[in-house]
Formats: sequence, structure tokens, C-alpha cells
Amino acid sequence: MDIQNELLQFKMDIGIKKPENIVNKTVKCPFCDRENLTDILDTTGSIIYLKNKFPTLEDTLQTVIIETDDCDGDISKYTQSHMKELLNFAVQKWEEMEKTEEFKSVIFYKNHGPLSGGTLNHPHMQIVGLKNIDYKKKITDIYFEGIEIFSKEGVELNISTHPMMGFREFNIIIEDRSYLSEMAVLLQIVTHYLLNNFYNGLNSYNLFFYKWNGKIICKVIPRFVVSPLFIGYSISQVTNQLDVHKEQILKLYKDELDQLSH
Repeated sequence: MDIQNELLQFKMDIGIKKPENIVNKTVKCPFCDRENLTDILDTTGSIIYLKNKFPTLEDTLQTVIIETDDCDGDISKYTQSHMKELLNFAVQKWEEMEKTEEFKSVIFYKNHGPLSGGTLNHPHMQIVGLKNIDYKKKITDIYFEGIEIFSKEGVELNISTHPMMGFREFNIIIEDRSYLSEMAVLLQIVTHYLLNNFYNGLNSYNLFFYKWNGKIICKVIPRFVVSPLFIGYSISQVTNQLDVHKEQILKLYKDELDQLSH
């Protein structure tokens, strides 16, 4: 069987120059030095969209969305109005890059915390145009199926029964961008749960956004040290306590979910 592993070339000469303060807080945060930011593409409120100053990936266009002027902010703590503005703005920029038709695909994601693969603590998202790789080739419907936690017309939150990497992954699925406000609320619920109530909280997660079967999907993946079975054999695992997480979310966020239902 012919298996093609499409690769991105990483520019190590640029990578070693990147400031890293996600662990070492003594390193000055470049996103806080707003007066000296360059290649700004657009702004709204405290949100800034700009080209990545350290484009480490060959044959790509790398851009960054600085989410707020608060270096210690995170999605779970934003006001609902800011979260909705951020998500609408970010999806708009994602779609604008897609519409240029310069790329085989455009990926939109977020790193949060020391185990997420990120280098900067300051909250930000990334939109990257891939000239030679179509991310959808390695995606399948089953990755977004799961035990339903919440649903209403056009919106679903589930916990994956066939996670991409392993153990526990949450899928927020909306019919189209008219439901972005609902996605924003559910994103805050899930990230707050992970950071505060998930086995006494954790400190890292990733968000990955997809266009799939006409829908917009955000997969939320809590991050731990990666399983050796996944690294060595690409074997994912799933916890036998999915229903526990469902019941915890339904109990802890009942008011928010009830409000979202109306």
C-alpha cells in the first residue's frame, strides 16, 4: 500500500530566533510591545491580525491573531462579547485567506499552555495557508462523532468516541457561520472546564478548526504528555469515562447551557 506522508519543511535557522516565554516568563513578550509590531493586516478593538514575524514553514503564509492586550488572558475568561468578536473576526480572516485560492488548504488553530506546542504565553491564534498540502486528506467523519453533550438547531457539542490523538477530545459543530455566537459560548464552557474542573484542572490544550461536509467544526484537545502508542504506532486511545465528563459539564454549566438553548 502506498502511503504518502506529506511534509512541511521547518526553517530551523528562523525557528531558533523565536522568543519563547510560555515557560520562561523572563523573556520579553513581543505581542505586548504593540507599538513595535510590524506587518499588521487588520485590527478590531484590542485584536490584531498580522503576519508571523518568524515564518518557520516552507511554502506557507503564516499569520497570527493576537487575541487581546492582556498577556495572561485566555478564552475561558473573556467577556462573551469579546469572545464572540474574536471568533467572528478570526473566522472571517480564515475564510478570506481561503478565498484567495492561492493555497491547497488553510489551517486555523490555537495553542494554549506549555504542552500545546506553543512558544508564547500571550493568547493568540494562527492562520496558515498551505501551498502544497490539503489537510482534509487525513480527516474522516469518525473524528467528529461522539457522545452528545448539548445540541440545538445548527449546533452540537460532543465528546469524541474516536479521537484523532487520544483519550478525550471535544467537538463543537455548527451548520454555518451564523452560529458562531453559539460556538463562542461552547468554546468558553469547554476551555473553562479543562482549565478548572478537569481532574483538578490542566494547563494546556489545542483548538483546531475545520471546514467539513459544509459545517464549521472546532476540535478541543486537552494536552498531556503524548502516549507512546500514538507516537510509535499512530494508535489512538479513548477513555472509558466519557459519560463522566458529559455529566460534569451538564452539571457545572447548566445555567450557561440552558441560556444557550433559548
